[in-house]
Amino acid sequence: MDMPSSLTPMASGGAHALQPLWNLAAAAIQAEALALALESGALDRLSSPHTAAALAQVQGWHTANTAHWLELLWAMGLLRRTGGADPAYLLETGAMRYLHSLSPESCGAAWLFRLRSLRHSATLLPGLVEHGPAGNGASAPWAQGNAEGWAAAARAQIGQEQRAVSVPAALAVLGRLPETVAARRMLDLGGGPGWIALALLRALPTLQASVFDWPEAVAVAAHNAAESGLAARFTALGGDLACDGIGEGYDLVWCSSVLHFVPDAAAVVAKVFAALEDGGVFVCAHAEVDDAPEAALRTLPYYLPMRLMGRSVTRRGVIEALLRQAGFARVERLESCGFPLAPLTVLVARKATA
Repeated sequence: MDMPSSLTPMASGGAHALQPLWNLAAAAIQAEALALALESGALDRLSSPHTAAALAQVQGWHTANTAHWLELLWAMGLLRRTGGADPAYLLETGAMRYLHSLSPESCGAAWLFRLRSLRHSATLLPGLVEHGPAGNGASAPWAQGNAEGWAAAARAQIGQEQRAVSVPAALAVLGRLPETVAARRMLDLGGGPGWIALALLRALPTLQASVFDWPEAVAVAAHNAAESGLAARFTALGGDLACDGIGEGYDLVWCSSVLHFVPDAAAVVAKVFAALEDGGVFVCAHAEVDDAPEAALRTLPYYLPMRLMGRSVTRRGVIEALLRQAGFARVERLESCGFPLAPLTVLVARKATA
């Protein structure tokens, strides 16, 4: 007999309707497999070919289970495999580039940092949904938190990710704007370790750049500028974005994933508008929650914990409205999947000339 379509156990393409949920449950195994590779040092060893027996010997591991684990990493696209019954495994090009600890673009520590953070957030989720942030013992949503921990992250994990991922993404956006080449003074608002501003200083010899962030973070940025030989054209501005000044006379302001962390985004946008010269441009890159479920799912798993803590991750169009409200004459919308975590909406807001 014919079954009602709502009871048919097959989704489009022949997969069972439950397959996405089974995949979700199994994703934890993939994450643990990669975490083991990074934390044990085995991933670095795989920069040269190893059979399971050879790797197990140097790691002191069980040979048969090492073979099973390597096969999963191969299936995940992290390793290439050669040979027959006793294959050798070697890092794929992308894994070598972004996960080997000696690569200048290594993000292994940054990935582990993200994994631990998301794991911790997952343990808090039931309490946050049931009782809210205060009932879960959470701090105020706009508090700085552990200053030393934030500075350490800026030096290490956040610095890794910014150099390897955010800098190329930001330069790809800014390189499309004529105002970038013409800029004399720029500000990286909430720029942490400062690598985006420093990349612009290398590319534009006449540019002066500032980074505004918590004092502990901009101390890291100042150190990076000195180490890069760019201190003469670099200024570190430490403070609280919610209540402190950010300077003035800028031709270009870059800001990515910062408005999520301030109590009054409209006030910060107005502050940026005032800090720009006439004809200046504000480039604002943030995650938004789309109205389409497929697009929203690319954002919400990363940003739901922040929203549950009381921070702001807005629906599509809200930040654009704030820019127009502040007085920006033209706002252009770009999309970018090049930044860490979720795709960001890049808004290019131009201040009218006098």
